[in-house]
Amino acid sequence: MGTALSVLLVDDDEFSRDVLKEMLVAQGVTDVRMADSGLSALQTLSTLAHQPDLMICDVFMPDMDGIEFMSALAARKYRGGVVLVSGVNIETLSMARDLASAAGIQLLGSFVKPLHREVLAEVLAGLGHSR
Repeated sequence: MGTALSVLLVDDDEFSRDVLKEMLVAQGVTDVRMADSGLSALQTLSTLAHQPDLMICDVFMPDMDGIEFMSALAARKYRGGVVLVSGVNIETLSMARDLASAAGIQLLGSFVKPLHREVLAEVLAGLGHSR
């Protein structure tokens, strides 16, 4: 694998973001950006020269939920992988998953929080093979 993976974490919960970032760094991911909302994630995306390889996105956020965020990603033709996580609402998680698939987003999985280290390792391994 020649180039390092880049990841954008989108979660309104600071603790969740910090834990995920530590897990990613422990897996050897050095390019980790964080956004505390769907809107700030879209702003971050618009400033990047390259789309992140992976986005880990909370489904339940105050300004823009995961469903709206998936629509916005599809409209921007985001081609990286997406992992959806939710601490609360399984229905919203499955709706966001269905919408992501229908919109042609490369959904790598949807999980209930907390995201476990082993699951994250599998997702990253899969990404590495697809490059």
